[in-house]
Amino acid sequence: MADIITRDGTWSFDGDTVRIVPGGKAHPVRQDLGEIVVPLEAVAGVAFEPDRKGGRLRLRLRAGACPVLRAADGRLKDAADPYQLVVDKGRTGVAEYLVDEIRNALVIEQVPTGPVDRFLLPGPAVPVSGGGGDGTASFDGETVRLTWNWKAEESKEAAGAVTIPLSEVTGVRWIPCIGLENGSLRFDRGGVVSTAPAKFDPYSVDLWGLSKREYTAVLVAAAVLVRIPPVAAPAALAGEAEPVPAIEPAPAEPAADDHDVLLRRLRELGELHAAGILTDEEFAIAKGAVLKRL
Repeated sequence: MADIITRDGTWSFDGDTVRIVPGGKAHPVRQDLGEIVVPLEAVAGVAFEPDRKGGRLRLRLRAGACPVLRAADGRLKDAADPYQLVVDKGRTGVAEYLVDEIRNALVIEQVPTGPVDRFLLPGPAVPVSGGGGDGTASFDGETVRLTWNWKAEESKEAAGAVTIPLSEVTGVRWIPCIGLENGSLRFDRGGVVSTAPAKFDPYSVDLWGLSKREYTAVLVAAAVLVRIPPVAAPAALAGEAEPVPAIEPAPAEPAADDHDVLLRRLRELGELHAAGILTDEEFAIAKGAVLKRL
C-alpha cells in the first residue's frame, strides 16, 4: 500500500486501484464527484511535477475510460481535474514513491496505454445537479430536468422547467466559459443538434463563468453520457466524428503471483530492456518489483 495525504486530498494505491479522495477545500467539481476508485486497467501513466512549493501529481487515464474526462473533452481547469493533486513541499518524497509504485504495477501487469471502447469508471453518482448562469440542470438517472432562474431569457421563464426523458437524449455537450464567451450545457434530442444560442435554447443552460460552481454542469453531462445507449454515445461529444476505437481484450492469464507468470514477465522485461524500450533505471525498478513477488 502506498498513499499520500495532503491538504488538497488523498491518493492511495493498493496494487490494483488508485483511490482518490478530494480535500475539504478542493474545487466544487472534485468535491461533488467525491471519492473515485480508478482500476489499474484504466491508467495510462502517472507523473509528479515538482516546483518550488512542492509539486503536482497527475494521473493520466486511457482515452475513453472516464466519463467525466470524456464529457469535459480537455476543457477542465487544473483545479477542477479530479486526477491531479497539489503536493506540499514536505511530501514530495512520498509522491515520488507513489509514482514509482504505480509505474511498476503498470509494467508488471502490462497495462495498454491506448484508448478503450467502454467506460472503465462509473461516472458521477445520481441524483446529480450542476450549472449556474441562467439555470440549473439535474439528472436522477432516468430524467434530465432544466430549471430557470431570474437571469433567464423571457422565453425560457415563460415556458417553465423542461423535462427530458433519458430515452430521448441522443447527445450532451458541455463547454465552460472561456474568456468573454459564455459556456453551455446542451442536450440533443432525437439526433437533432441545436445551433441556437444557449440563452434562447430551451434544452440548454447558458453558463456565464461567474462562479466555480458553474463547472459542476460537467458532472451532469458525464452522468448522462455514461447512461446513453452505446449507439448514441459517440455523437454525444462536440467535435467527435467517430467512436473511440475498439481495443481487443488481453488474453486471460493465471493469477499475478503465479510463479511461471512472473518468470515469463522477467524474460519479457529483459527483452524490452535489450531492445532499448526500457531504460536501465526502469528495468531495474520493474525487475525488482517482480523479484519481490517471486
